[in-house]
Amino acid sequence: MNMHKKLIKFVRDTYQTTEFIPLHAPTFSGNEKEYVNITLDSTFVSSVGKYVDQFEQQIEAYTGTAKAIATVNGTAALHTALYMAGVKSGDLVITQALTFVATCNALYHMGAEPVFVDVSKISLGLCPKALDLYLEDNAFINNDGLSQHKITQQVFRAVVPMHTFGHPVELDELMAVCTKWNITLVEDAAESLGSFYKDQHTGTFGAFSAVSFNGNKVITTGGGGMVLCKNYDEGMHTKHITTTAKVPHPYEFFHDEAGFNYRLPNLNAALGCAQMEVLPKFLAQKRELAFGYKRFFKDTDFKFIEEPEYAKSNYWLNAIICPDIASRESLIQQTNANGVMTRPIWKLMHRLPMFENAKRGDLSSSEWIESCLVNIPSSPASNG
Repeated sequence: MNMHKKLIKFVRDTYQTTEFIPLHAPTFSGNEKEYVNITLDSTFVSSVGKYVDQFEQQIEAYTGTAKAIATVNGTAALHTALYMAGVKSGDLVITQALTFVATCNALYHMGAEPVFVDVSKISLGLCPKALDLYLEDNAFINNDGLSQHKITQQVFRAVVPMHTFGHPVELDELMAVCTKWNITLVEDAAESLGSFYKDQHTGTFGAFSAVSFNGNKVITTGGGGMVLCKNYDEGMHTKHITTTAKVPHPYEFFHDEAGFNYRLPNLNAALGCAQMEVLPKFLAQKRELAFGYKRFFKDTDFKFIEEPEYAKSNYWLNAIICPDIASRESLIQQTNANGVMTRPIWKLMHRLPMFENAKRGDLSSSEWIESCLVNIPSSPASNG
């Protein structure tokens, strides 16, 4: 039996179904209906209601962040995080080409420019050695202590690593490079709720970070996102600007700065509160599934992507490295044709028309991963 047939059988046995198996489906097994119905009965379905505050408090308690601010989606959370980090039009922001397009869309709409640096084959996220090398070759520190591009004189305002598929990047090393070059770290933690770097939750290392609760994430609010803030006072300011910067008053409308209308509706937050209650169960099931995949691919030509030694991953999306492009294409075509969803990783950002002229370093590891990686079904499964 060839690999695609073996994998199809394994996945179907794992999920115990002959129906279509998606890559990652939401699971509603707790109090979701009850909380949503309470919200409907209360009529507070929009930006005012108890579940928004409760959801933010649950995330604060779980991640250990000083302040969490709920937003309408993960891209809004990242936009807000970058704004709070001081990113301005014309600035350069270093990130990875191996990421979902939302990372770069947030920069595009701020008027900032992405700079693409290679990823690590261990974490699939931004490589600290590649980052330092790029800055050594292309940056200098000016009299104000800021890093500028040697040719264009643009300021390198932030570094945005993305915890790819929930696997934490090498944060200690990245923070050391950011300190050396005086650049702010902003974590794109969209995929990594439930992932820990050396026992500390991802998204709590950077000054500001962004989490996503899209329908395909570990937990979902339908849409939804969260800004994680290292400093409480800055977190309160973040809350202010995401709620149109309205100054509290019984009836008058006064806004003291330009803000965003990025508020998460109470209806979505109710869903999130219920999902947070079952998050530990989801994470345990996903680890069980990942270890099942690890055993399945052992002693084959296909390499299962494991969490780095320094981290505990949520295993949001499981992934394998195929021996070559031909085997990757064959696996994707055959599994999808038989109702088991698999997919290649995103196209590298510099291959997209809006970012094709972006500054970049050597991206050989990113290009290799792009050519060989396949995502495989990753929904929580109790018998993985």
